[in-house]
Amino acid sequence: MFENEVPQTKRERTRARIREVALRSLRKKGYDATTMRSIADEAGSSVGNAYYHFPTKDHLVQELYVEVQREHLALAAPQLEGIEDLATRIGIVVRTGLGNLRSWHELAPQFLTTAIAPGSPNNPMSAESGPARDIVLGLFRDAVEGSRTQLPGTLGADLPHALWNAYLLLTLFWVYDSSPAQRRTDRLVDAVLGVLRFALPMLRVRPFRRSVTEIVGIVAGRDA
Repeated sequence: MFENEVPQTKRERTRARIREVALRSLRKKGYDATTMRSIADEAGSSVGNAYYHFPTKDHLVQELYVEVQREHLALAAPQLEGIEDLATRIGIVVRTGLGNLRSWHELAPQFLTTAIAPGSPNNPMSAESGPARDIVLGLFRDAVEGSRTQLPGTLGADLPHALWNAYLLLTLFWVYDSSPAQRRTDRLVDAVLGVLRFALPMLRVRPFRRSVTEIVGIVAGRDA
C-alpha cells in the first residue's frame, strides 16, 4: 500500500497513525528526542505494537527520508519542464533539494550523527536508504537525459550517480554552514555551476573529455 492511499484495515490504520506521529515528531523534535515510546503514546498504541510495525526508530527515519525526497521531486519536476540547458537543470535539482531542507538546518546535525557511519542503516548509501536515494538519482538522471547536451561514451550514464555523490558532499557542507540562511552554500552552488558551464564545451577536446570521463566514473563508483 502506498502511504498516500487511505488505509483500509485496522492494522493499516494503526501503521499509518504511528508513521504520521513519528514523522511529525522527527520534523519537530529531531532524531534524539523522538523515541518509540513517545511515538506509541501519542499514537494511542502500545510500544510493542509500534515495534511490530517499525522494528526500530531507524525504520521510521527511512520513512522520513522518502517523504522528504518525494517533496523534493514535487518541487523540482515542474521546474525542469521546458529547460534544456544541462547546468541549469542540474542547478534546479540541487537548489530545490537544498531549499526543501531549509527548515531542517537546526536539526540536521542529529540526523548526520546517525547517518555518517558507513554501517548505519541511515547512511544514504545503505540498502535501507535505497527508496529515498532512487528518487534523487532519478531526478539527476532526468536532469542529464532531458538536456540538449549529448554526453559521449559512459559519461552520460555515470554523471547522475556522480552528481548524487557530489550532492551528498554539498549537503554535508550545508549542515556545517553557519552563514546567514546558508548563503555560503548558495554561493558555492553558483560557482560550481559556473565552472560546469565553462567545462561543457571543452568536452570536445579529447584529452579533457577522457580525464573528465575518468573522474566522473570514479566518483560514480565505476570499477573500470
